[in-house]
Amino acid sequence: MVVKLGVPSKGRLMDKTFEWFAERGVTLSRAGTEREYSGAVEGIAGVELVLLSASEIPRELAAGRIHLGVTGSDLVRDKLAAWDSKVSELASMGFGHADLIIAVPKCWVDVDTLDDLDAAASAFRARHGFRLRIATKYHHLVREFLKANGVADYQLVDSQGATEGTVKNLTAEAIADITSTGETLRANHLKILNCDPVHRSQATLFKSRMAHWTDETRATLSELTETMGLGD
Repeated sequence: MVVKLGVPSKGRLMDKTFEWFAERGVTLSRAGTEREYSGAVEGIAGVELVLLSASEIPRELAAGRIHLGVTGSDLVRDKLAAWDSKVSELASMGFGHADLIIAVPKCWVDVDTLDDLDAAASAFRARHGFRLRIATKYHHLVREFLKANGVADYQLVDSQGATEGTVKNLTAEAIADITSTGETLRANHLKILNCDPVHRSQATLFKSRMAHWTDETRATLSELTETMGLGD
């Protein structure tokens, strides 16, 4: 039985993941064309490379269909209920940094903090008869964050496209989204609230607690973590 390692199938995340493993003595490579979702692993025996989208990897880890996976820490925490009972973190990888933040229109001059947002949400509902809408792809993380900070009278609306454009398009009054530079937010006349991010995300190597771990695959994992200088 082999250890199945899921990594992002394209783009900068795939390239940086390949570089990160190569720096630690394990070479990952894609097999054939970009349309093929398999690859090769050199430097360690008993590991099979599986190429998936970053958003699929949390699901595959939780289902136990892959043993290890590289994806954003934000995706695991948002998509998996009780995530730490299904996966464990083996290593933070030091790239793919982005903050999950809450942003409001720049013209809201009196809204700079979460307390201000709470007050604005109450006033909005009293004025309009429905709750202030926050567009996001990260419902679980945002809901838990706002609850912990006492913000009420809002509703989360799903955004699967360009979240920053929802305010301009009048489908939301505020947003919660991932950002690394803030440039897109500024271009859409949005400002980040003056508070800690909902989550500071980065690419992370996760181990599935749900996969079938045999003596053979545990031995392979030990060899892999030793080769790469990681704590088991």
